[in-house]
Amino acid sequence: MATDERDWAAVQECFDASVVFDMTSLGAPKAVTLSPAQIADAWRDGLRPIESVHHQVGNVRIDCAGDRAKAWCYGIAYHCRSTKSGRNTRVFVGTYDVELRRAAPAWRITHFRFNLKFIDGNLELEKD
Repeated sequence: MATDERDWAAVQECFDASVVFDMTSLGAPKAVTLSPAQIADAWRDGLRPIESVHHQVGNVRIDCAGDRAKAWCYGIAYHCRSTKSGRNTRVFVGTYDVELRRAAPAWRITHFRFNLKFIDGNLELEKD
């Protein structure tokens, strides 16, 4: 929700001090280790031209072992921007693999991976 609301400070609070960040399914060359600020800055810059963003997750599975947890879920991200072409939306569909560490009073993400199944809509929404 923080990403959709563009609350970049709240986005950073979700992550541990360093995060293994894997977006290879979207074309990134490899998983990298990033800080929360680097992740928030990249999302802020990438989403800047998009007028509306909506992420939805479901069918969450969580395996918890002490102060560590692994979560898996389906995820859909909708992007919308008014364009001259009228092709105003793009949808990403996939799954998330997330690992977390308990850092009282909350859990922090240590590993974040999106597994793209498909994209539909305007693939060049930012440029159109």
